[in-house]
Amino acid sequence: MSEISDRFEICRRHERRAAFIPFLMAGDPDLETTGVLLEALVAGGADLIEVGMPFSDPIADGPVIQRAASRALARGVTLSAVLDLIARKRASLGVPMVLFSYFNPIHARGLARFAEQAAGSGVDGVLCVDLPPEEGAVELGPLLARHGVDLVQLLAPTSGDDRVRRVARQASGFVYYVSVTGTTGERQRLSAQVLKDVRRLRKRLPVPLAVGFGISTPEQVAEVASVADGVVVGSALVRFLEERAGQRRLAAALEERVRELSSPLWETRR
Repeated sequence: MSEISDRFEICRRHERRAAFIPFLMAGDPDLETTGVLLEALVAGGADLIEVGMPFSDPIADGPVIQRAASRALARGVTLSAVLDLIARKRASLGVPMVLFSYFNPIHARGLARFAEQAAGSGVDGVLCVDLPPEEGAVELGPLLARHGVDLVQLLAPTSGDDRVRRVARQASGFVYYVSVTGTTGERQRLSAQVLKDVRRLRKRLPVPLAVGFGISTPEQVAEVASVADGVVVGSALVRFLEERAGQRRLAAALEERVRELSSPLWETRR
């Protein structure tokens, strides 16, 4: 089992709850601060962490995460710098790290070289948001697997039976279910159909299913946790940091916010 699988197993079987998975954009506001904020996520209750690799054309991201990526790129943040950050923090953080990236930076690095460097840096999983499973299975997935790194697959409300079957065959670590048919960003409420779809999909997948996109309140975390194995919160945290840019005790404020968001997971234990 991978580090990611182990962590979900602890949450599900031993603590009888869903995992909390926060997202941060690496390099926003700068890499040194990102390192401190990663520690705050763990202190607040993160079970896994998604680390965003800034990219200039983030087609799946809403305006909040796009702005964060732009700020990081303006500071010169590169793939090498992000991997170095993970290498410096992974052991002390003690939770699995998932690199959230688009395919272009990975392809530019070279797939074999990237897989080796990601594993050497302590990356536990890679979520490549614009890489279809048909293509991921050809080369990147096997290269990552050779180094013990999971390639996290995505499903969406529009995924048909063929796509679900293919993802189920290739899945490792966990599957990320995109809860909306649009870009990332906070929503006022979650669709009842999403919850129904998650229940149905969990029965068809051999790995845990985490739900993200649009989750921004403790109430929504609790709602998703009642049906999913993991809850991902991204835009809400990135916006939280954006609104407090330059303030003192930023890490302490983030830790408290993560604690508020993750606390319902203990109340919805199965």
